[in-house]
Amino acid sequence: MSRLIIPIALLLIACIPQRSDAQQADVIVYGNTSAGVIAAVQAAKMKRSVILVGPDRHLGGLSSGGLGWTDSGRKETVGGLARDFYHRIWQHYDQNDAWTWQKQSDYGNRGQGSAAIDADNRTMWIFEPHVAEQVFEDLIAEHKIQVFRDEWLDRETGVDVVDGQITQIRTLSGKTFRGKRYIDATYEGDLMAAAGVDYHVGREANDVYQEKWNGVQVGVLHHKHWFDKPIDPYIVPGDPSSGVLPLISTDPPGVRGEGDDRVQAYCFRMCLTDVAENRLPFPQPDGYDAKEYELLKRVFDAGWRDAFKKFDPIPNRKTDTNNHGPFSTDNIGMNYDYPDGSYQRRREIIAQHEAYQKGLMYFIANDPSVPAKIQQAMKKWGLPKDEFKDNGGWPHQIYVREARRMIGTHVMTEHDCMGVHDVTDSVGMGSYTMDSHNVQRYIKPDGTVQNEGDIGVHPGRPYRISYGSLVPKKSQCTNLLVPVCISSSHIAFGSIRMEPVFMILGQSAATAAILSIDQDIAVQDLDYQVLKKQLDADRQVLQFDGPFVSNGGMDPSKFPGQVLDDSDAKKSGLWRSSHSVHPFVGEEYLHDNGDKQTLSKVTWTVDVPKPGKYEVRISYTANRNRSTKVPVRIDNQTVLVNQRKKPQQRSRDTHDGIWHTVGTFPFANTATIEISNANADDGHVIVDAVQLIRVK
Repeated sequence: MSRLIIPIALLLIACIPQRSDAQQADVIVYGNTSAGVIAAVQAAKMKRSVILVGPDRHLGGLSSGGLGWTDSGRKETVGGLARDFYHRIWQHYDQNDAWTWQKQSDYGNRGQGSAAIDADNRTMWIFEPHVAEQVFEDLIAEHKIQVFRDEWLDRETGVDVVDGQITQIRTLSGKTFRGKRYIDATYEGDLMAAAGVDYHVGREANDVYQEKWNGVQVGVLHHKHWFDKPIDPYIVPGDPSSGVLPLISTDPPGVRGEGDDRVQAYCFRMCLTDVAENRLPFPQPDGYDAKEYELLKRVFDAGWRDAFKKFDPIPNRKTDTNNHGPFSTDNIGMNYDYPDGSYQRRREIIAQHEAYQKGLMYFIANDPSVPAKIQQAMKKWGLPKDEFKDNGGWPHQIYVREARRMIGTHVMTEHDCMGVHDVTDSVGMGSYTMDSHNVQRYIKPDGTVQNEGDIGVHPGRPYRISYGSLVPKKSQCTNLLVPVCISSSHIAFGSIRMEPVFMILGQSAATAAILSIDQDIAVQDLDYQVLKKQLDADRQVLQFDGPFVSNGGMDPSKFPGQVLDDSDAKKSGLWRSSHSVHPFVGEEYLHDNGDKQTLSKVTWTVDVPKPGKYEVRISYTANRNRSTKVPVRIDNQTVLVNQRKKPQQRSRDTHDGIWHTVGTFPFANTATIEISNANADDGHVIVDAVQLIRVK
């Protein structure tokens, strides 16, 4: 849902006197997140006065709130103060006394896609929460930045806007803060919204920005966070009149590609430890009811055993524990009110999430219905005594994966992330997968439960983030920058929303703020070349010319002839995407999961450049569980393909075969190629790409 706001309060601003006792600085940064800290530091480094104010008592947001298994993407794209943060993390762990619960030599050094400790570049990307928080505190202290904590913006009447400029902001405590430029570094975008800037909550329909991966994604099953076996959603199995189990929606899920107001799930990134001397047992939350987890019990009963898949290791025998599987730490569907909710409503949502997640861990560790091996293993884990000491070992920050997103001068979309659009005013780079967690849990027409919304599409190569996505429309506010709730579609934000990127954008936003002050111009009028010169001087990475890198997929443009990926085809039935078996073309390949009850088809309509004979090839990943009789229909002819045999045509980039020649066929103007699972009842059917090569 898009919010086009003209608050009544803004019409009365001219009558509000400015307080003489206001805290004043050139730049007011609202939000104590990682982006907020870095923005404040950059302003100070540019010799301007700055105040950091926000509702949190702790600095760093998610980076100090449990997310120590950094979602970094291509680390070469992380520069400036963000890289300095990870260098300081490396400096800490380079000291022997940093290793309190294990020897450094015993630490596996496993990171997300690369080593945790990069000694060559003197950076470290995996860390404990308290270490990150101390780095942020050190940065603030070194630059003598004034910080106001536990100060909550008065969202109703506390933002004064005159002639398109914020003149001052007030918090609920009565404090007033006045600056020349303002930066909203919150995860919620509260200052942005209160200033009357347009924003969106939820998923846009695909046709809004001509995207593919936005909107409702019913039937798209990326990752492994879905029900791969039929699970009954009813209290009495098979009896809808008995009612629905907790945490399952009875609303229809919507139609593929349509927009909705739903928000991807939140959780707490728990830090756990298996060191007995440092371990607190999982507490039983107030109001705990084992019936809340009946759906998980049924998942266990169906044979699921991957409960520890996302216990990602961080130093000193701890974890950054994230969601994994069909029923896990993500509290699906319980956060829809959060983005626009009052402070009280948000507190209620956070409390409910905390109770749910604590109850989940308590259930697994204690309920007699849990498989014995899983329960015995879970009992070895608990909350760390030396993390979040003022909160019983529990993270102080809920993982707000997405809330409001500004509708600014430029809206980042999947086309920007995929390199289809050329961004010419780069203020930083993203490279992580366009990633959305599940958005809803619903009942399918066949009476089983399923999750929806989990997406993972790799952009292929790092992409530029537009300066226009940090600034509102000029008609709405001329002295505000927004580096967290940036102007972006839902699916593009799925890649941008990573902590290193937030820090990068925080630095760039502060740089633009200072330069616009120097020139006494609106932030929208800042000459990009002037901004770029300063960002380059401060070691920000604004472009990257490295190779195409996907989920192991191969760039379709590198093959001869005409190549059309599965993403270019019309699909019907029930296909699941995967990238687990290599090689394949593009971002992913499709499979029917062995489901023969549903007739599933993929059809390409290809415009041939010249009438004649063409060799038709298909790409698939061979495996012994594949079908031996996959029907490939080319115009009116059908050929059966044995997908247990490896394709014979090889690519220069792989030693394995990737293309299988189906045959040579005459085409006039168009070619219709269809792959289905019709009568392919002896295994899985794979669909990846087609290739047409003219036969001379």
